[in-house]
Amino acid sequence: MQQRPRFKRPILSFDERLAQEARRVREQAKTMPPGIERESLLAKLRQTETALHVNEWVASRGLQPRK
Repeated sequence: MQQRPRFKRPILSFDERLAQEARRVREQAKTMPPGIERESLLAKLRQTETALHVNEWVASRGLQPRK
């Protein structure tokens, strides 16, 4: 019987991965000339930064249930 491959837990947290992706996309966009591809990267950067802010907001102390 074959066993399923096990997935390892990510080393970085979700916030760290989002921040890393935002930095990567920002640096890539800086090197590109103006055009459709650059605008696409900037849109992805905005989405990534928005996801980061939403995740921070959801994890904030004000939204945590009372104990």
